[in-house]
Amino acid sequence: MIDESRATPDARHTVLLQRGLWLEYVTLGWNVVGVAVLATAALAAGSIALAGFGLDSLIEIGASTVVVWQLTGTAANRERPAMRLIGGAFIALAIYIVAQAAYVVVSGGRPAASTLGILWTGVTCVTMLALAFGKARTGAALDNPVLKTEGRVTLIDAYLAAAVLLGLVLNAAVGWWWADPLAGLVIVFYGIKEGRAALRHP
Repeated sequence: MIDESRATPDARHTVLLQRGLWLEYVTLGWNVVGVAVLATAALAAGSIALAGFGLDSLIEIGASTVVVWQLTGTAANRERPAMRLIGGAFIALAIYIVAQAAYVVVSGGRPAASTLGILWTGVTCVTMLALAFGKARTGAALDNPVLKTEGRVTLIDAYLAAAVLLGLVLNAAVGWWWADPLAGLVIVFYGIKEGRAALRHP
């Protein structure tokens, strides 16, 4: 293991680059598992918040892939079109959640309590906070704006997990069924914001 304090600039850069890639690979792996877990929990409970968070995890997989391309120097001309696809996916996510929330209100459907959803979103919140911290430090040390930006996206992902967790807990504990679609609408705001930013990416 290289002692960063005594390493040459090139060696330190290599270590930081490897750390940045490791953080992105962990994020990718977590979200891949998360898509399956959240899809299962969302279908079982009829939860808009869990379905929206699962779709958000799917989009985050694309965002992390873009960063891996950039850090490995293989992005070439793919970064801009990839960001356009991610932006479009975020907007589609927002439209989907609004439509689903409206359907639940009109149809009178009530999401069931989801122990699996509560456990996963709780652990995800803590994990994303740790990853965001690591990306922020590594991105700053590398002076890499792409990694720093993706670190902020990971931090927001932790906040989204907390919002969804709150909605799930309120629904399970006191029967506030409307807390579930309300938590989903938090993702709508985020989806529109991030979608517009990605579409405007130079």
